[in-house]
Amino acid sequence: MNGSTQYVVGWGTLSLINAGLAQSKGRSGLAWWLVSLLLGPIATFLIVILDPVQKGPT
Repeated sequence: MNGSTQYVVGWGTLSLINAGLAQSKGRSGLAWWLVSLLLGPIATFLIVILDPVQKGPT
């Protein structure tokens, strides 16, 4: 693998991790996966600092 391929694989892996992390905090995995494709590590930071989504009374 050359450097460019490794970069793409790493960025894609990070986006999948971010999607799972977002879902664990009650957010849309698909939306955060797309955001992560554009923002990468910045999206990770945002997911980590944002509070989990509060669910309404059941």
